Order: sequence, then C-alpha cells, then structure tokens
Amino acid sequence: MASDMRTDIAGSAAPRSDTPLGDVVLKTEGLTKHYGGVHALQDANFEIRRGEHVAIMGDNGAGKSTFVRQITAVEQRTRGRIWFNGQEVSFENPLEAREAGIETVFQTLALADDLNVPDNLFLGREKTKFNWLGPFRILDYRGMREATLAGLQKTAVKIPNISQSIRNMSGGQRQCVAIARTATFHSKLTIMDEPTAALGVQETAQVENIVRTLKEEGEPLILISHNMRQVMDLVDRIVVFRRGRIVANLRKEETDGQDVVAYITGAKTQPEYDTEPA
Repeated sequence: MASDMRTDIAGSAAPRSDTPLGDVVLKTEGLTKHYGGVHALQDANFEIRRGEHVAIMGDNGAGKSTFVRQITAVEQRTRGRIWFNGQEVSFENPLEAREAGIETVFQTLALADDLNVPDNLFLGREKTKFNWLGPFRILDYRGMREATLAGLQKTAVKIPNISQSIRNMSGGQRQCVAIARTATFHSKLTIMDEPTAALGVQETAQVENIVRTLKEEGEPLILISHNMRQVMDLVDRIVVFRRGRIVANLRKEETDGQDVVAYITGAKTQPEYDTEPA
C-alpha cells in the first residue's frame, strides 16, 4: 500500500526507480499561508513531474484551493519556497505565473461572456501584426483564429462556431474553452480546479477526454476534485489535504477509494505526515 513508498527530504513521495516520470516541474517546500490566526495552509511539501497527473483531494476548507492560490500568486505566501521548471520562483501576480507557463482553469472559468472564443483565449495576450509601427499595432485576428482552431483540435474540443459569444454557450462548452486556452499557449503545467463540478454526464465526459489528451501529450496536470471515480480514472497519484496540511501521498495503483476517504476524514494519516502544528 501507499505507506511502503519512499520519501525524499522534502516529505514528498519519491517515485520508484522503475517509474520513469521525468524531471520535477513544480516543487514546494514548507509552503504556508496564514490569514491572521487562521492557518489555512501549513508546511505543504509537494512535487509533480513531467508527464504526471496528480489529484489533490480533501474536504471543503482542507487547504486545496489555498495551495493553488499560492502557486499561481493569486495570493502571496506567508512562507515557504517554490521551484518551477528547475528554478526557484517568487511570482508577484498571476500574470507572471501564466507567463512562466502555469495555466489555471478556476471554477469561475474567468471568461468574458460578451467575447467570442478567440478573443477569450487571447485576452491580455493578443497577437498583433505590423509591429514595426511601434505603439500603433494592429490586432492579428486571422492569426488568433488559426491558433484557436489549433488549440481546440489539440484538445479535441468541438465548438461549432468559434465566433459565437461565450454567453450563448453551454456550461460544458464554456469549460472546454477555458481548458483549450491552456493548450493554445503550450503550458508547462496545467491546474484544473473542480473542472466538472457543475456539468452534466456528457459534458463531464468531454472534459475528462481532454484531460486524457493532455496526458497523451505528456503535459503535467494538477486536478482538484471531489469526484473519486474521476480521480481514480485520470491521475497517477493522489495527494490528500486535511486541515491545511498534507496527510497522504498515494499512488493510484496502490490505493482505492475507501483508503483515500480514510485519509480525507482523518481516520488515517501516513506516518511521514503524522505531526501536529507547532
């Protein structure tokens, strides 16, 4: 079972020598976030490697979204260190994280309802042409449209009319557009926060197929989800948060849903994480 795994000095589960997961893409050490006297995240040591898909699970308030907000610089951490792509980083804001190659699909999607698909994908990073004109550049609508179609094709997303405004699309189509945005810009790491929470069965299946496509492309992904079936189908490893702390780091093939629930509820804690806050 998962307790047989080796751990490195940072407390993260070290991959076995027969599991070629490649280099570490993201690593955190002692990542902590306090809101006054509330310890929302405490000493989170985490790793994800190239080509690996990792699920983060836990009850509401366990620290999952807080963890992601520190990585993506939506908030500034209280303390701790972050390495991305082999370099220690300290992003000032989400734009810096995105420019470095971290693409995040939040539950709110962050889409502009009155804009069409290309305009949403390139919002804040528009393609221009005739750049020799200096500040008087012209938007490259054709280039953005072609890149949008390539991104949709890469993720197998089917949008009948990409000129349609986001407001007139279904929830599943909107979610797929948000995910396709990550593929269009060749992200080094994709983070999805509850990507199917408000979707129906067919729309959920479409999003899950996109996740599988990203896996086939060798792109690392962090998936925050409460859906146990989805997690067991899609990821390589499961990291469980409880009360702001990581309490388990489990390989999918060495655990099951009942075991994961035991860690989520506090019935179990892996020995290497069995410490109380100072």
